Amino acid sequence: TPDDVTPLFVLQVALYHSFPTRLLSRAWGRLNGVELPTWLRKPVYSLYIWTFGVNMQEAAVEDLHHYRNLGEFFRRQLKPAVRPLCASSCLISPADGRILHFGRVQNSQVEQVKGVTYSLEHFLGPQRGRSQDASRSFQDLLLSSPQNDLFHVVVYLAPGDYHCFHSPTDWRVELRRHFPGSLMSVNPGVARLVKELFCLNERVALSGQWQHGFFSLTAVGATNVGSIRVYFDQDLQTNAPRYSKGSFHDRSYVALDDQVLKAAGEGGVASVEGGGVASGEGVVLQRGAAVGEFNLGSTIVLLFEAPKDFSFDLQPGQRIRVGEGLGSL
Repeated sequence: TPDDVTPLFVLQVALYHSFPTRLLSRAWGRLNGVELPTWLRKPVYSLYIWTFGVNMQEAAVEDLHHYRNLGEFFRRQLKPAVRPLCASSCLISPADGRILHFGRVQNSQVEQVKGVTYSLEHFLGPQRGRSQDASRSFQDLLLSSPQNDLFHVVVYLAPGDYHCFHSPTDWRVELRRHFPGSLMSVNPGVARLVKELFCLNERVALSGQWQHGFFSLTAVGATNVGSIRVYFDQDLQTNAPRYSKGSFHDRSYVALDDQVLKAAGEGGVASVEGGGVASGEGVVLQRGAAVGEFNLGSTIVLLFEAPKDFSFDLQPGQRIRVGEGLGSL
């Protein structure tokens, strides 16, 4: 905790923890689905555009009357050519936003912002099927080679940003893990002062393999962002009353259910919404493919294994867009 945290702030954080953010976010979600009269759409959306600096020239549909409700407006699609993919980087940004933090994972602790950490094991949960050698750290258990390190990068999506997230590389998703939890704000100010914020909030972790070993993409919920959608997983339901905090719920994409396998046909392969391919070995995502969306702004955390000479091409706090390079070998 930073040295300048006062007793008053500690009290404010405690009160914030007790605030019914999940209930408020569900109410906000219902409000987002209310259809606005045509005459009201332009003034409502224009106010939002002015407040959060939305660039509607990038939107596939610029006419504000097209969006029937706030939810449709938040999830607006972009014109195809406005997010080209960086050809020189092995890893590209999964979202529009701001770089909150990046670097190597040290001692199984990850920095959410400089000086404030959270537990890697708490964030990802137990890793089934991996060696349980007690002499090895959780971080080392994720690595497929001692020649590699574990890296992380955090992208914060503000309310005015494009709300969809994309695949940062070619990889195979093997597991979806849903952690019900709080829905506290994830803006940089709160992230600097609430330890393990990303472990407390509801999140959906997709994990699997890329060319260098372990790879995961985690979508972290926030206040008024109780809905995280993954395009190839219709069973996922976030911020649902039936889920309790502190639990987690897995779905394996390696042992696909009968419905998905039936859709895959004789070849055992099926296209999935967003540009992926589902098979008995998981969901294969191509670099830049649409993976899912938030209902407002939030955070994407990438945790991945790579050779020790991997280097980020980033600056803390910089603005970044989908498709721009994150780092290279």
